[in-house]
Amino acid sequence: MKNPLFVLSALLITMTGLYACSGTSKSQETQADTQDKIENVKVMTLSSRMVGNSLEFSANTRAYEQVNLGPVSPGRIEKIYVEVGDRVKKGQLLIQMDQTSLIQARIQIANIEEDHRRYEALKESGAISQQVYDQSLANLNVQKTNLAYLEENTQIKAPFDGIIAMRNFENGELYPGGSAILTLMETDKLKADINVPESYYPQIKKGMKAEVISDTYPDRQFEADVNLIAPTVNPASRSFAVEMRIPNANELLKPGMFVRIHMDLGLSEAILVPSQAVLKLQGSNERFVFLHSNGLAQRLPVQVGRRFDDEVELISDRIKAGDQLVVLGQARLRDGVKLNVID
Repeated sequence: MKNPLFVLSALLITMTGLYACSGTSKSQETQADTQDKIENVKVMTLSSRMVGNSLEFSANTRAYEQVNLGPVSPGRIEKIYVEVGDRVKKGQLLIQMDQTSLIQARIQIANIEEDHRRYEALKESGAISQQVYDQSLANLNVQKTNLAYLEENTQIKAPFDGIIAMRNFENGELYPGGSAILTLMETDKLKADINVPESYYPQIKKGMKAEVISDTYPDRQFEADVNLIAPTVNPASRSFAVEMRIPNANELLKPGMFVRIHMDLGLSEAILVPSQAVLKLQGSNERFVFLHSNGLAQRLPVQVGRRFDDEVELISDRIKAGDQLVVLGQARLRDGVKLNVID
């Protein structure tokens, strides 16, 4: 009588061998199907063209300078001299805080200055040492610094010409600290921030002119120029930040307005293809195309640049003029599939 364990082991080995043969057979069949399958496609021969290199960006304007005004320490607001919308000049008194500490400091420094003058006379006569005189002078300088600090935080003045954009307190209120009593904006020129694709970094220069269009004033065009260029590129967006300066002498544009900024970079060479020829990997931002290469489909990743009606700029260091791009039937393709080019 045969051993049951021997029979069971032989059966398992036989089944495993059959499964392995079956898996290998299916894999070979799939590979054979891919190799034998031929897809009908249409192609176009790529060529480079000179195109206008014009960029458009959407942006929101902001004040060229903006500052929140208020003292460093809490205190009672004695008087606010301006209202929202008032235009002010640099150095103009805007806020008067409680003056008790300031008055005391002025009286104290007047006494210290008088004492120091006596020390000067005593020093000249040799009645006091140089060390005593130096201590008196140091104390006077400390009190002068303290007085300047109190004056700055008791009588708050405009740091630049501008317009009062916000007022958050009233006369006589207790200022708790940590917030703004007034907000001052410089609006005779504005700023706008844009993000430019990294491929244009060599072409963007400080001072470069641009055109600004606002839907609020459809019949008017405004000028702008490049004010600041970020020294780094954002690796997530593959773009770099550019700050635009917008002259606004008549103050038609207001901070916070939506505008479109056009930058003309002249002519440049580009490879343009039908937009439907570029495929997008589902669930990601990756784009790719298929080339006809030696009778086979070659899948290549690409970036998409500017759009011209139903065409887009193809950006890839692996694609050049003369290559054959699949423009019809590409959705059915896989890398390495045989192609039959039809007219």
